[in-house]
Amino acid sequence: MSTDLSSTSAISRIAIYSGTFDPLTLGHEDVARRASLLFDEVIIAVAMAHHKKTRFTLAERLEMAAEAAARMPGSVRVLPFDGLIMDFCRQKNASAVVRGIRNLTDFDYEAQMAAMNRKLNPAVETVFLLPQAELQCISSTLVREISYLNGDVSQMVSAAVAQRLLPKRLEA
Repeated sequence: MSTDLSSTSAISRIAIYSGTFDPLTLGHEDVARRASLLFDEVIIAVAMAHHKKTRFTLAERLEMAAEAAARMPGSVRVLPFDGLIMDFCRQKNASAVVRGIRNLTDFDYEAQMAAMNRKLNPAVETVFLLPQAELQCISSTLVREISYLNGDVSQMVSAAVAQRLLPKRLEA
């Protein structure tokens, strides 16, 4: 007996990779790129972040993420989001949330968030990805601080993001 797979409607596996991305780092890019190899579609969900004072505007953070997404394999798109990530997952028919884990501190926080998200939407799995070893020390907070103090962030962010950080030094 043969099975004709072309007549079967395939269910698209959509994952959401959310964050403030202020700025988008090479670690973020690595996690998103690797997620794009695991899922049919990855949505980089840039948080509006009303509760935080961000260095970059939402529009700037969306642009940086879109520039990075354009270089990634597979289907990766960038969208803004506000509110609960589980509500956003429902709206986008996502089956997974991707989270980058750099260390045990990240894991403790993210494991708690994953358990809470499961209570809010049991149909969505949380997938933890480790960035490459050389990128695990990078955080947006440290990139902003190093840049503000005129340090070299070229090994932490893309060239396009590094260029965007230069004028931000004067504004801070």
